[in-house]
Amino acid sequence: MKMTPMLTAALVLTCAAATAQAGSTSAAQGLTLPEVTELKRAWGDGIVNIGAVHTQGGDYRQAAKDHILNFYAYGERPVLFKPTLASVDQFRGTFDEAMSYFVGGDLAEDSGFAIAPYTDVRWESEGSVISGDTAMTMGNYFFMQADGNEVKVEYTFGIEKLDNGETKIVLHHSSLPFVPG
Repeated sequence: MKMTPMLTAALVLTCAAATAQAGSTSAAQGLTLPEVTELKRAWGDGIVNIGAVHTQGGDYRQAAKDHILNFYAYGERPVLFKPTLASVDQFRGTFDEAMSYFVGGDLAEDSGFAIAPYTDVRWESEGSVISGDTAMTMGNYFFMQADGNEVKVEYTFGIEKLDNGETKIVLHHSSLPFVPG
């Protein structure tokens, strides 16, 4: 069959409409960029909260437990977690190891990252890739210290919408930026 300009245009429009319809169905069932952005914002607010509870003499360990249970898929999926300030025990594949990192305790190198405290977390996203129920997002986040200084950290999050509809972190890698020596 010979493709005429009119037939070609009709085919292109039909394919474009089918692709748009398939994309909207996938987006309705899967993760969306606003969900990814909200999870990151809420995660940062949770880190600030842990430090504030610690500073006020409250139960910061419970605040950290709630934060980890709310944002990470421990107990539901394997979690790949490489915290910023971990060098000896670099990877935190269990809830207890994550807890130690955030508030100190179980591992010798952990002094409690989240109890610093920080007053804000600011995000600069390099980009996000969303495919169905999973997303990868990376960029920089900046932890505002009580003295007004910011600590810049590079992050990559893998996020998954679980069968129960909750959105959780399944991969978290963060590190301090490279400093040429």
